[in-house]
Amino acid sequence: MGTIEDRVGEFRRLHEAGCFVMPNPWDVGSARALAGMGFPALATTSSGFAWTTGRPDTEAPLEEVLAHLRAVAGAVGVPVNADFENGYALEPDGVAANVAEAVRTGIAGLSIEDSTREGDEPLVELDLAVARVAAAREAIDRSGTGVLLTARSEGFVVGQPDLEETVRRLRAYAAAGADCLYAPRITTVEEISAVVEAAGALPVNLLVNAPFITVAEAAELGVRRISVGGTLARAAWGGWLRAAEEIAGAGTFGAFTDLPDVDAIARRS
Repeated sequence: MGTIEDRVGEFRRLHEAGCFVMPNPWDVGSARALAGMGFPALATTSSGFAWTTGRPDTEAPLEEVLAHLRAVAGAVGVPVNADFENGYALEPDGVAANVAEAVRTGIAGLSIEDSTREGDEPLVELDLAVARVAAAREAIDRSGTGVLLTARSEGFVVGQPDLEETVRRLRAYAAAGADCLYAPRITTVEEISAVVEAAGALPVNLLVNAPFITVAEAAELGVRRISVGGTLARAAWGGWLRAAEEIAGAGTFGAFTDLPDVDAIARRS
């Protein structure tokens, strides 16, 4: 499995050239299965994990999230990036304290986003958002772990799809010490190209949660890393919900065909 230092080093190496896919498991079983398929790195998903606890996205408490990160990172030999939401705090000191806890779980990277989760002001004011990224950077540097820091700008997620503002924020986060930049929900060639150009030498993560692009096309645009967020978890939920709804509604079991040998997958992973 290698040491945590080995996995951090490998994660950083993956960001140096090419384009890799970093799918998002939602529990230990899905993490082991994905690692067994040969993906070079994995990322947690806040929504996928929250759903396993019966909560909507963003409502899992920090202590449970830290335990989840520890479990997933400890279950696989590949680097794991943490979806660390907004750092579970608004003020930079709180972000720094929580990041310091997260980097002790065995993760190789984490992301900090700039969403407030407030309807009227859905994005953290820019100066504060930059200070939060800088605080995360300082906490990682103090830890000596080398964990890779991804800064996320959430405008396209929270209903403010302003490309110019997204680029402005990402550039500011790069200057504050981010190692990787991420604007979830951008989907067009124009949007992706603008973010890649703004990132300069820094790698860009692209969220693919619908069939709008291929890995080869994303690589051609200069994307370095692809993740899928909670979409694999939603696909899993879709499959079993359809089966259960058929049983509840029709009393039939038509979905119980061509099912995977999950025991065999678990043995391989």
